[in-house]
Amino acid sequence: MSDPRALEVLQRVFGYESFRGEQQAIVDQVIQGGDALVLMPTGGGKSLCYQVPALVREGTGVVVSPLIALMQDQVDALTELGVRAAYLNSTQDWQAAREVEQAFVAGELDLLYVAPERLLTDRCLALLERGRIALFAIDEAHCVSQWGHDFRPEYLGLSMLHERWPQVPRIALTATATEATRVEIAQRLALDDARHFVASFDRPNIRYRIVEKNDVRRQLLAFIRGEHEGEAGVVYCLSRSRVEETAAFLSAQGIAALPYHAGLPAPVRAANQSRFLREEGIVMVATIAFGMGIDKPDVRFVAHIDLPKSVEGYYQETGRAGRDGLPANAWLAYGLQDVVQQRRMIDDSPGDEAYRRRLGAQLDAMLGLCETVDCRRQRLLAYFGQRIGPCGNCDTCLEPPQAWDGTVAAQKVLSTVYRLWKERGQRYGAGYIIDILRGKRSERTAQYGHESLSVFGVGADLSETAWRGVLRQLLALGLLTVDTEGYGTLALTEDSRAVLKGERTLMLRRESEKSAARGRAASRGKTELPQLPPEAQALFEALRNWRGEVARNHGVPAYVIFHDATLREIALARPETLEDLGHINGVGARKLEAYGQDILERVAGQAA
Repeated sequence: MSDPRALEVLQRVFGYESFRGEQQAIVDQVIQGGDALVLMPTGGGKSLCYQVPALVREGTGVVVSPLIALMQDQVDALTELGVRAAYLNSTQDWQAAREVEQAFVAGELDLLYVAPERLLTDRCLALLERGRIALFAIDEAHCVSQWGHDFRPEYLGLSMLHERWPQVPRIALTATATEATRVEIAQRLALDDARHFVASFDRPNIRYRIVEKNDVRRQLLAFIRGEHEGEAGVVYCLSRSRVEETAAFLSAQGIAALPYHAGLPAPVRAANQSRFLREEGIVMVATIAFGMGIDKPDVRFVAHIDLPKSVEGYYQETGRAGRDGLPANAWLAYGLQDVVQQRRMIDDSPGDEAYRRRLGAQLDAMLGLCETVDCRRQRLLAYFGQRIGPCGNCDTCLEPPQAWDGTVAAQKVLSTVYRLWKERGQRYGAGYIIDILRGKRSERTAQYGHESLSVFGVGADLSETAWRGVLRQLLALGLLTVDTEGYGTLALTEDSRAVLKGERTLMLRRESEKSAARGRAASRGKTELPQLPPEAQALFEALRNWRGEVARNHGVPAYVIFHDATLREIALARPETLEDLGHINGVGARKLEAYGQDILERVAGQAA
């Protein structure tokens, strides 16, 4: 049976009329003292699943979070709601830390955020023994998975919470985990008796789009200018140097872009992150070191200009777009060189054979997502064990690619690779193989005598772009491999034989001409936010300006005051009384008291 106190807290403190999805069941489980393992997509409302029980149960909710740089913002957001929240981390001086410790022991805190390495110190454990703990919330729980993309060794010590406080309920939360990762989380955190809650992984407001890489910086610029001018976004790159080059390029083109990677000085990273959170329209160009725990709701796009290493990583990163539920884009450009580079990185990795096989399987799943001719969202969610019908909001649904019999084309490629190796005992890169196929004469082909090969010119019927697509797919299918002894050179595999002998038919993906053009320029099928009527739009803009001024005065990001979605609802509803305003989602009792009259005055002023 549901605890009525939970709904009362949700409405009074957070300003929401009702729970969504499985939130109610999760909250009830923890309030009643049970453990829970929660998988819920970014933007699905995970934080409420521990914040509400912490406010209902006696004592302080202790939140274990790896995100020291974001604790201040999380605490600021709760303080705006009237929640007594604080954090303990290495950014505080001893006086500030002592004040927090004293407040905890005195029972004056509802929520206390602690980094895992801090929590596991003798001093912190002794402190926790002196207070009353309502629950332990282990956020970003996938960090405990040694096979995962965000492994944090300090998370392995968190199993001791159950041993030391067996009567305190624990809730572990993550936005992404396969069945295998979920089992690993439960084992490593000693959540053997925890109830598992797996919400839908679908984020229907995000449009997934993958284009062939072709002068990727220009493609990225066209995408941002054509679809997201002046809007907040994140651009992911594989290397630190690529981050800095891309940020500098976008900045030179008039885009407000900032770099973020682990090699930057900590003050620079903190300043750039703060600007991204607090200012409108900033584009963060980053490695995967950025993004976990970012609560900014109005990120309108996430772009990848290098191929992610795994579907889990890709899903986690794209999930940072559109947390407010409004339309957002996940855009990825990838090409042949991405596949070559990733295969080489796996072959050169220091792990054992089992580790390399695991990385290879993750890459294969990512390549399968890129090369599918079916709905991308279907393929993405199937990786997490969820089945849906075609989504109608990804590129393959909106402009279906063609599937064609590429068996003969594949045989031409594989024969060329074989004959080049047989001719001189050497292997060659993709560009040279395509030159041979298309019969492109050069000083090199003449010097090596390759113009006399039987395969010279057998592929003149296909363009260079088309051949690169064939080579990319053969690499993705494991019918070609990257030779680790030569940079970027290609070699046959055991599976190549069946194709060469005609024992295996290959259906390959061919982009439509329209899709190929979209890969080079901005999309004509851009996602757009729902249009407000002119009078509501004017009020929305006035409310945004007011919110920005309040946020600057309080020293917090604008979304901490109110989300855009809340302001849009106010602009449409045009409430005339505090009671009317209190029924708007996101307007809790504390915010109604603090800002209600100001909002009503602006609504009335706009109507006048």
